[in-house]
Amino acid sequence: MTTVRTRIAPSPTGDPHVGTAYIALFNMCFARQHGGQFILRIEDTDQVRSSTESEQQIFDSLRWLGIEWDEGPDVGGPHGPYRQSERADIYKKHADILVDRGHAFPCFCSAERLNEVRAQQMADKQTPAYDGLCSHLDPDEAQQRVAAGESHVIRMRMPTEGVCIVDDMLRGKVEIGWDRMDMQVLMKADGLPTYFLANVVDDHLMGITHVLRGEEWLPSAPKLIALYEYFGWEQPVLCYMPLLRNPDKSKLSKRKNPTSVTFYERMGYLPQAMLNYLGRMGWSMPDEREKFSLEEMIENFDINRVSLGGPIFDVEKLSWLNGQWLRELTVEQFADAAREWAFNRDYVMQIAPHVQGRVETLSEIAPLAGFFFSGAVPINAELFKHKKLDADQVRQTLQLVLWQLESLRQWDKDAIMASINATGALLDLKLRDIMPLMFPAITGQASSVSVLDAMAILGPDLTRYRLRQALEVLGGASKKEVKAWEKLLLDK
Repeated sequence: MTTVRTRIAPSPTGDPHVGTAYIALFNMCFARQHGGQFILRIEDTDQVRSSTESEQQIFDSLRWLGIEWDEGPDVGGPHGPYRQSERADIYKKHADILVDRGHAFPCFCSAERLNEVRAQQMADKQTPAYDGLCSHLDPDEAQQRVAAGESHVIRMRMPTEGVCIVDDMLRGKVEIGWDRMDMQVLMKADGLPTYFLANVVDDHLMGITHVLRGEEWLPSAPKLIALYEYFGWEQPVLCYMPLLRNPDKSKLSKRKNPTSVTFYERMGYLPQAMLNYLGRMGWSMPDEREKFSLEEMIENFDINRVSLGGPIFDVEKLSWLNGQWLRELTVEQFADAAREWAFNRDYVMQIAPHVQGRVETLSEIAPLAGFFFSGAVPINAELFKHKKLDADQVRQTLQLVLWQLESLRQWDKDAIMASINATGALLDLKLRDIMPLMFPAITGQASSVSVLDAMAILGPDLTRYRLRQALEVLGGASKKEVKAWEKLLLDK
C-alpha cells in the first residue's frame, strides 16, 4: 500500500499568511490521519522577493501553531534539497526532456514584443495570451540560438481543442477547456523554473501522493495535468481547498483583515486557539463542537467533511474562541501564557533601556510603556493635527508610510527610518514633519520613548496594524485617493 505523502510549498516573499497555515494544517491532518508523511518545501525561485528572514518566519509561525513536518529544509530528509533555488539543475534537466520530446520550445520573444501582442489582443477584445510565434521555429535553428547564448525562456505546448477533466476530491470531475490555457513559461530567462514546472517535478520526485492546495489554482490545473502526461508520470490526487474569506465574502486580504500569523501571535492569541479556528475553516467535527485540539482534529479528520462554501475568517469569532481557551487554563497556565507572550525577560530587556531614563518611579512604567504590551492603542484624532499638513495630507502621509513599511523585508530601526525618509522624499517633507504623526499612530500618545525604536521592538505586524488603525480613525482613503497616491509611488 502506498504511503500517503502531502506537502506545503510556501514562498518566502512576505509575512507568513494565515491562508498558508490553513492549507498546511489540512495537509498535515490528512497525512497524519492516514499514517503518512507531511513535507515542507520552500518555493524561493522569485530571487527578487524571496528572503531568508521570511523563510525563518514561515518555520517559526508554523511551529508556533503546532504544525510540524517530517521533511524540509531545516530538518532534512531523503528527497532534498527542499529549497527550489537549490534544485535548478534538476529543473533544467526536465525542461530539456520536454523540449527533446517536442512538448516545449525555446521562446526568444522580448518583453516589448509580448507587451505589444497583449495590447493588440486586448484592443481586439481577445483574451491576452502568447501568440505562439516561437513555437513554429525549426528546432535546429532554435537550439543554435540557445547555444549562441541568446536570451530565452522555455514554454510548454498546449492542446487547443476539447476539455481537460480535472478530478478533484471535493468537486468530482471538473471540465476546463484547453483553449483557456496559455503556452505557459516553464523556465525563466534566469534559468529558474516557474511554479508549474517546479511543482510537478518536485511533487513527483518527492513522492507526493495527494496535493491539497487553494482553489485559486483550479483554473490552471490543466497545465499541471498536461505536464504529468508529457513526462509519463502518474499524477497525485488533487484537492482544491476553498479560499478563506473576509466577513463580506471577499477574498481574505490584509487591507480588510490582518493576515499574518505573527500578527495574531503578537496580539496575544493562544496557538491552540488559532489552530482550532483554522481547523474550523470549511470543516467541522462529526459532533459539530467548536472547540477541539489538534489531536482531536487528526483523530476525526475526514476530507469529505470540507464544505465548498468560502469559510469566513472572522476576527471577532476567533477572539471569542480564544477566550474559551483562555478561561479553561488553570491560573498557573494563564500566568505562564502571559509571561511567554510579552512579560518574558527577553522582551522586557528590549524595552527597559528606552524607559529607564524617563521614569522616576517604577509605577510610571505602565503609563509610559503600556503600548508595548497592547495590541490596538487608543487613537485620538486630535493628536494628528499638524502645523504644516492639512487633514488630507496627514492621511496621505500615513498611507504612504504604511505602503513603504509593507514592502520592507528587513525590519530594524535603520530600515524603518529609510522607509519614512523615502515617504518624505515623495512628498517633499522632512523627517521632523512626519514623526509627529508616528507617535500617536504607534503609541497612542503625543510623545513617548523613541518611536523608531518602539516600531523596531513592536515588529512589523503590530506597527502596520496600528498605522491602518490610525488611518481608519482619520477617515481612511477613498478609491480615488488610493489610485492617485499609488500613481505617486509608481511615478517616482
